[in-house]
This record gives sequence, C-alpha cells and structure tokens, in this order.
Amino acid sequence: MTRSYGATATSPGERFTDSQFLVLMNRVLALIVAGLYCILCKQPRHGAPMYRYSFASLSNVLSSWCQYEALKFVSFPTQVLAKASKVIPVMLMGRLVSRRSYEHWEYLTAGLISIGVSMFLLSSGPEPRSSPATMLSGLILLAGYIAFDSFTSNWQDALFACKMSSVQMMFGVNLFSCLFTMGSLLEQGALLEGTRFMGRHSEFAAHALLLSVCSACGQLFIFYTIGQFGAAMFTIIMTLRQAFAILLSCLLYGHTITVVGGLGVAVVFAALLLRVYARGRLKQRVKKAVPVESPVQKV
Repeated sequence: MTRSYGATATSPGERFTDSQFLVLMNRVLALIVAGLYCILCKQPRHGAPMYRYSFASLSNVLSSWCQYEALKFVSFPTQVLAKASKVIPVMLMGRLVSRRSYEHWEYLTAGLISIGVSMFLLSSGPEPRSSPATMLSGLILLAGYIAFDSFTSNWQDALFACKMSSVQMMFGVNLFSCLFTMGSLLEQGALLEGTRFMGRHSEFAAHALLLSVCSACGQLFIFYTIGQFGAAMFTIIMTLRQAFAILLSCLLYGHTITVVGGLGVAVVFAALLLRVYARGRLKQRVKKAVPVESPVQKV
C-alpha cells in the first residue's frame, strides 16, 4: 500500500489504498486452505453450531476497525501502552466468557510482562513526528479494540470445548469473516474496483497472494496455540513478539538499547522465569495432593 504499481518514465503509477480488500483476500485464501485440509485429512466430528463462529468473526472485524480508526486520534506512546497491556483484559474477559479462573501469580506475571514490554517499546525509538495528540474519542476506540480483541480469542478458546480441531475453527471463523468483509465492500462499491486494480497490475496480484499465503500460515499457528494453550498464553506470546522483534533488530543492525529499555527486557525475563517457577511448584503441589491407593489385601 506504500508503493506505486505500473510506474513508467512518463507516469508515476498508482497506489492501492483499500486495506479491506486485502483483508478479504487473506480470509478467502485461509478459507480455501482450511477447507482443503478438512477434506483431505480426517477431522473430529463437528459439534458446534455454525452461527457461533460468527461472533468471533464479527468481534474480529470490529476490533480491527477500532484499531485502525484509533490510530488517527491517539499518540504513539498511547498506542504502545494499549498493545502491550492486552494480557490482563484478556484474562478478565476469560472469566466472563468461559468462567476461566487464574491464580494470583498469573495476574502478577501478566502485569510485569505488560510493564516490561511497554518500557522497552517506548524507549526503542523517538516518537514519530506525525503522531497525533491523544483525544477522548481515540481512548474510546482503543478501549473498544481491546474489548473486542479480548472477546475474540476467548470466544474461540471456549468453542474448542466442542472438541473441534484448530483447522475446523479456522474454516468456520474465516467463512463468516469473508461474508462480513465482502458485504462491507459491496456496500461501499469497492469490491469491483479492487478486482480491476488487480487485473491492471499483475505484480500487485503476486504481492497480495504472497501476503495472503503468509496470513493463512500464521492463522494455522494462531488457532493451534489458542486451542492447546488458551487465549491468555496466546496474548502473552503476541505481546512478547513485539519486544523480541525490536530486540532482534537492535542486535542485527547495531541499534543502541537505552537503560530503560534494558530494564524493561530484564522485567520481562524475570516475569517469564517467575511464571515457569510458579507453574513448576503448582504441578508438584498437585502431585503431592493425589492420594496413593493402598494395596487391597486378599482374604
């Protein structure tokens, strides 16, 4: 969306500006991949009503809209803090959606991870000059983004109780996402224009296809992670991904890490070690609590 297609010596070319059309392409390819996988590989018997997938799809669409709209009305530090602080809202939403309970140490480590990632991201570089001032409307949109995003992963986590596979979940969610996105594009009259742009520029079609393939592969990992480890752990992984990406960039390209950024990394690793230690102690406590059956004496 930042490059020109069809540029010549006499023409500057044109840019593609409709992100919703790209989202539709991603969803369509993911739907095809999941559908083919379900046909070729044996899947468990599907027990969830199809309409329940629509809730996750709709909340995903709404969270994306709130996120992109909020960028127009909030400052860069506010964006960073919102993205790094999603773990605890996801845990609280889990209590509402699936009645999932968490230990006190899980809330503590989640808070430490959010603080550490925020410290590192805010110190990783200067604030962009084009960053707008934070307004009340921007904060409301950010709150909507966090709420809808928290609901999406927790609702998907709750659906896995119906004993479905991660690929079946991927198919159901993307089916309704395609319907919602296509309906929005048709209402705006943008579907035909996006198709024409793709027909005019084969290079754009190749780039959009590559983007969709990466998105579909990413979804395979996303739904598997939610199904195996839950929504809270998935959110922690996605939060840490931002910090690790910048840390890797600093190591590869020789960018300096500030003292605050170093402290943030230390807080994150301390929280992760505390989480591993607490889980280990919990498993030992559970093993000790299991009574040992005494052998039955024969008379």
